Amino acid sequence: MLPLICAVLIDDEPDSNRILQTLLENYCPNVRVVGTADGVETAIALIQKTGPDLVFMDIEMNQGNAFDLLNRLQPLNFQVIFVTAFDSHAVRAFRYNAIDYLLKPVNIKELCSSIDKISNMRTESNVLERVKNLLDNVRGINTGEKKVAVPTAVGLSFISLHDIIRLEAQGPYTVIYLQDGSKVTATIGIKDYEDLLPDNLFYRIHHSHIINLNKIKSYQKGRGGYVTMEDDSYIEVASRRRDGFMQRLLK
Repeated sequence: MLPLICAVLIDDEPDSNRILQTLLENYCPNVRVVGTADGVETAIALIQKTGPDLVFMDIEMNQGNAFDLLNRLQPLNFQVIFVTAFDSHAVRAFRYNAIDYLLKPVNIKELCSSIDKISNMRTESNVLERVKNLLDNVRGINTGEKKVAVPTAVGLSFISLHDIIRLEAQGPYTVIYLQDGSKVTATIGIKDYEDLLPDNLFYRIHHSHIINLNKIKSYQKGRGGYVTMEDDSYIEVASRRRDGFMQRLLK
């Protein structure tokens, strides 16, 4: 039997709260909505009164935004799922920070999937840091200054995209090599990073390698050729990726 999850809904659009509550009642029987709010002040009072396990919230709300709310409630002892109308171009910002989100109109299958994850992980220890980085990303801070949340064996590391020189596949893991000579081993595969990282900064030149295009020192011709990176590593360019790589460099 799934554990009972007490939830609060926060959105400045009453219809959004009403629709989400109906979906939860019909498709997520282990979730009990204990209240709704439309802004920072009403949400703080409601959360302090009800002590929910889970809070659904939009980024922007009355009297402020999600970070304003969460900053005033720390330390946090509940999970967060964002329900937002951000378009697909903003979805990457959520993925950068390993934040669970639902796009409006809410998809039932995605809602149920999010609830399943919450059922297995009831406490989010660093949601505040994740949300701060999310807000910075969405507000359009220079791409090179954005940070990505990297899942590791011991938790999450937040790494600036500007500090990444290259990424190397090691089985189901990915080793990320950084500007200061250190490296971080991520517990997800390199294909995830190929999908996640901005293609104006990163390029997968080989089955096992993604490089930061701004960190290339030189390129040597050959069948596919190879690049020398700022950390003095030599990486082969796969012959089938050479043409695409050269086009990217010429841009």
